[in-house]
Amino acid sequence: MENLLRLVDHEDLFSRRCVLVNGPVIVGAGPSGLATAACLREQGMPFVALERAECIASLWQKRTYDRLKLHLPKQFCQLPKLPFPEDFPEYPTKKQFIEYLESYAKHFDINPQFNECVQSARYDETSGFWRVKTVSSTGSTRTELEYICRWLIVATGENAECMMPEIEGLGEFGGDVTHACEYKSGEKFRGKKVVVVGCGNSGMEVSLDLCNHNASPSMVVRSSVHVMPREIFGKSTFELAVLLMKWLPLWLVDKLLLLLTWLLLGNVEKYGLKRPSMGPMELKNTTGKTPVLDIGALEKIRSGDINVVPGIKRFTKNQVELVNGEKLDIDSVILATGYRSNVPSWLQEGDFFSKNGFPKAPFPHGWKGNAGLYAVGFTRRGLSGASSDAMRIAQDIGKVWKEETKQKKRTIACHRRCISQF
Repeated sequence: MENLLRLVDHEDLFSRRCVLVNGPVIVGAGPSGLATAACLREQGMPFVALERAECIASLWQKRTYDRLKLHLPKQFCQLPKLPFPEDFPEYPTKKQFIEYLESYAKHFDINPQFNECVQSARYDETSGFWRVKTVSSTGSTRTELEYICRWLIVATGENAECMMPEIEGLGEFGGDVTHACEYKSGEKFRGKKVVVVGCGNSGMEVSLDLCNHNASPSMVVRSSVHVMPREIFGKSTFELAVLLMKWLPLWLVDKLLLLLTWLLLGNVEKYGLKRPSMGPMELKNTTGKTPVLDIGALEKIRSGDINVVPGIKRFTKNQVELVNGEKLDIDSVILATGYRSNVPSWLQEGDFFSKNGFPKAPFPHGWKGNAGLYAVGFTRRGLSGASSDAMRIAQDIGKVWKEETKQKKRTIACHRRCISQF
């Protein structure tokens, strides 16, 4: 009790409501946060999940394009303790995946605190508790809360904020400039000349969607990229890679995958898609850069419907100048330039997380820090990596929880004026 009272100084007593959480606080209610919450629920532990948006999985619900499907088979994307419905296709649509996540939250009785944006989180060494400050706004009402907990689980993920590149003249360009997070469909771009900046899975798929809506996309390929078929001889390329890695060294798996890709897709470098020197799986494991799984864009590149161009030098009012000196008349720009972690903007901690917002320890050791700090969904291994983290975290906290509840079952009184208990 003495440690708890140290947390509440005179100023906090009157300016901010404090909430004592009898369990972990999970920051983020995307797939990573939901998976962790479900695993904690299975352990019988109370928790609080905080979400800055008004819904779960806001990235999927608000910042993805309409035609999106999972790029990997559903068995590699399901969350712990509850598989996808059997009647779902092998590659569920965006709508189906959101339905699955909503049913997942309902099944495990996960009810996040919505519209609560975490402003800061720091560990109070004096008391041994984490202090998580949030702000929520409803209309003209602004509410500040401070959650006090022993365990803090960072589940905001790798894609919390979109990355906006700095390109000379972009601010002077007279047409529409849209980040891929705001792109829904190519319908509004029908008949227009569009530059798509980025050649990852999003850039390829947005370019394909633009073609299907009779737009004319030019896709900017600034660096090397692995383009692979989504399936090889009827089997998921990713599934095949996972199977091969159980028996063969990584370098040999990469050699086999590239050989099979060449047999199926041919030489893609002649279309401006230069392959990296590092193999696809090694590159993924080392840097987190995911190979592009082709679902039709390559055919459009071969036919010339998608124009592959090199890097951009500058924009003018209605043109883009490329690094090779070529100039293109364009109507719109779509920035498929990816996302980044936002952890450094709110977590006041420097030992576990690096400046880029990812755990410093390499996989598979980046899920647990010191003083009750955990991370889920930062493995660069998609939903399967997040699920693995979630199960480890719940087991780790659950072990301590169960030992303590066996030893001590009495209830600690709390300062009712400023502390409520979850």
